Amino acid sequence: MANPQAVNFLTGLAKAAFSLGLGATAVNSSLYTVDGGQRAVLFDRFRGVLDETVGEGTHFLIPWLQTPYIFDIRTKPHTFSSVSGTKDLQMVNLTLRLLSRPEVPSLPSIFKTLGTEYDEKVLPSIGNEVLKAVVAQFNADQLLTERPHVSALVRESLIKRAKDFNIVLDDVAITHLSYGAEFSKAVEQKQVAQQEAERSKFVVMKAEQERRAAIIRAEGESDSAKLISDATAAAGMGLIELRRIEASREIASTLARSPNVSYLPGGNNMLLGLNPGR
Repeated sequence: MANPQAVNFLTGLAKAAFSLGLGATAVNSSLYTVDGGQRAVLFDRFRGVLDETVGEGTHFLIPWLQTPYIFDIRTKPHTFSSVSGTKDLQMVNLTLRLLSRPEVPSLPSIFKTLGTEYDEKVLPSIGNEVLKAVVAQFNADQLLTERPHVSALVRESLIKRAKDFNIVLDDVAITHLSYGAEFSKAVEQKQVAQQEAERSKFVVMKAEQERRAAIIRAEGESDSAKLISDATAAAGMGLIELRRIEASREIASTLARSPNVSYLPGGNNMLLGLNPGR
């Protein structure tokens, strides 16, 4: 038979272990931890969402009666695209990048109205709304030439709209801008036409310069001919004869230096240099 004392001891030990486990479970369910860069909002079954946020660290709550909801308050990036119409009715594809975070004191209000996914519910809608409103104020070509001004208007309008939802925007930037196929083709054709116009302008300028050069050359030749004519009239044909003699002398000198030119005696001296005794 089992020893009654041993049975009582084991029974007491089991009850103590059960009580200890139950107490550990109760304590564990009464604690929650808020990590760095986070805040908590408490929902109470009797009082609803509490107005105060809970900071970092380990905190107590009443099990079953209270439930913590954790919010990340660090800045997070968001990117979305929008197709908007310009003032001159051209369609433009825009990509917007935002850096957002919630207003910490307003977390209970954000939780009541939007829930924990507040940014996904708000930012794409107000982003598209602001982009369409701003882009509609400009022509398609102005979006490129006045891009800093467009970005500033988008940033200012978005920050104001996000503030209505207790969201802080640390940065707003247009990262991509492209036009429709028809407008891009029109821009390309315009650039080609401008290049052709510049090329035609260059051809005209070149022809004008060549015309001027021809006129100057003709005027020079005319003046030269007049000078020669005046010199001939003053000195008679002697100048022409002098020029002819000088030209003949230069030709003879050139031929004499050439090894491929042979000279034959003229007149009746074709046999000059032959031995008459043979």
